[in-house]
Amino acid sequence: MDTAVIRETVRGRWAADSGAATDGLARLVEIPALSPSFDAEWATTRQLHAAVEHVRTYLDARGFPGASTDVVELPGRTPVLLLDVPATDGARTDETVVVYGHLDKQPAAGEWSPGLGPWTPVIKEGRLYGRGANDDGYAAYAAATALEALHASGGAHARTVVLLETCEESGSPDLGAYLEHLRPRLGRVGLVVCLDTSGADHERLWLATSLRGMISFDLTVRVLTSGVHSGHASGFVPSSFRILRELLDRIEDPRTGDLHLPELVTEVPADRLAEVHAAGDALAPTLPLVDGMRYAHDTVADLVLANTWATTMSVTGADGLPPLPEAGNVLRPYTSVKLSFRLPPTVDADTALAAMTRVLTTDPPFGAQVEIARADAASGWNANPRAPWLESTLDKVGDEVFGLPWRALGLGGTIPFLGLFGHAYPDAQFVVTGPRGPGNNAHVPDEWLHLEQTERVTEAVARILDAHAKA
Repeated sequence: MDTAVIRETVRGRWAADSGAATDGLARLVEIPALSPSFDAEWATTRQLHAAVEHVRTYLDARGFPGASTDVVELPGRTPVLLLDVPATDGARTDETVVVYGHLDKQPAAGEWSPGLGPWTPVIKEGRLYGRGANDDGYAAYAAATALEALHASGGAHARTVVLLETCEESGSPDLGAYLEHLRPRLGRVGLVVCLDTSGADHERLWLATSLRGMISFDLTVRVLTSGVHSGHASGFVPSSFRILRELLDRIEDPRTGDLHLPELVTEVPADRLAEVHAAGDALAPTLPLVDGMRYAHDTVADLVLANTWATTMSVTGADGLPPLPEAGNVLRPYTSVKLSFRLPPTVDADTALAAMTRVLTTDPPFGAQVEIARADAASGWNANPRAPWLESTLDKVGDEVFGLPWRALGLGGTIPFLGLFGHAYPDAQFVVTGPRGPGNNAHVPDEWLHLEQTERVTEAVARILDAHAKA
């Protein structure tokens, strides 16, 4: 493998003024391929299909020997685009590589800056602006470019399937069905490269190695069939809010934020601890705190672990509470809150939900009616230990491509597709990376893609594919 040719090919495809990948992605930005959660008529508007066909045309034009593209669309489900590229001569044939991305997008989400727009690609100062540029349209072009670079440089790759779904921004409700449907076709998957995540900067290679699960539900406490003047009822009947507070204290310590239930906690694996300490202050949060507000912990490591390996509870909505100007002297009949829990990566979400349901609804204070509704649960993901070939390749890539050591980070949020891939391929090596970093505005106005970082990530993917082919 000629690494100079790898770099030259990648830079040529991602050139801001004339690169084929840059131009193809810019044209993809123009397609308002909203995810089904934001376009209930997606099957009629066919913007998702337009995005698929646009990218398929680009992939077909790459001319990979023996390759094929295919659009798979199960009844009632969003389409999936596949690029299937056979292994190069001499590469391993016992495993398939899957490279993942998605083509659906978030909506415009407000006013964009002058001269910018969600469906108008603009390139300036090394950035490609437009909805879907960095979340996640680049993935298709980065994957194809990495393969092109390998073919041009004499590199190798195992059979590689680029899988592009179209409902990730809706929580990937169709992906599980497709992974099951495609299981015989994909065979034994030994490496999964997911190109849809963020790092702490635009300077080094960042790998996501874990993400939290989540649980959400509506919790309602009822004490009366209708509101009563507080002068007539208070003291006779505890307020629903008081009972709600007592119930929540069964789960969370209000002073420390620690969770009481053993089903909600876990030990942090040693390798994840080591990654946090290796990243150091690069993972320090920068959040818009009000004057005088402090973070929940004193060290960066403790903050990161609280965000990635601790269960946290947030009240994200409420009902039964009138607006302040309309609130009178009434003992209200009920209080409802929306609870959102982020779970450690290795905690089983269904088990945790069952434990919370039991604790919240058993023997409620004063015999109040307690209801749980609209419950949703999704387990997280924790990467397998890295194989020696991958560890050494990452070290080399960090040194030769980025000029900085690569780093790993856990994700405090929940990305359903990673859990689905982890379940489908429990023994695979995972490389979860991408060029996104601070300020990329993935779901808000002025989304942009850092083109130079995209070049580096693409080159890294090519080298990882080559190393896997020879492992």
